[in-house]
Amino acid sequence: MNKAYLGLGSNLGDKKRYLYDAIQYLNHHDQITIIKLSSLYETAPWGYTDQDIFMNLVVEVETSLNSIELLDICQMIENELGRVREIKWGPRVIDVDILLYNEEEINSDRLTVPHPYMIERDFVMIPLAEINPQLVIKGKTTKEWAQVFDEQALKIISNQ
Repeated sequence: MNKAYLGLGSNLGDKKRYLYDAIQYLNHHDQITIIKLSSLYETAPWGYTDQDIFMNLVVEVETSLNSIELLDICQMIENELGRVREIKWGPRVIDVDILLYNEEEINSDRLTVPHPYMIERDFVMIPLAEINPQLVIKGKTTKEWAQVFDEQALKIISNQ
């Protein structure tokens, strides 16, 4: 089995509903098992900041899918829930990103793992540290990466 960490986010419409629906798609896929789910966080936009706040969480999964097959499922979920790509880092009903896939480094035209911006994003590193504080990324644990951020800047909406 392969282990992957996925980052989910939404900042349009019924954000909680879109996140819940994405989790349900993952949960009902016969080749994906959700192992851990972080708390739900309310977060400021990153990159393109002229937009509504986000709700984010991180999910640990086990899967028999390879990385590109998992990417296809993530993009299918985004499409099924109505994601439209208009502005880079812009508003979206749902975003499902592969953050990590096993301990692999992947650099293809479709997928880069570890996610290239993950260590710069509080809304990734804090929930990731919540579910696996000892996971090592680029020589530091997720707990160490999370400590560089102001954890008070993220508002916990719900604990799982």
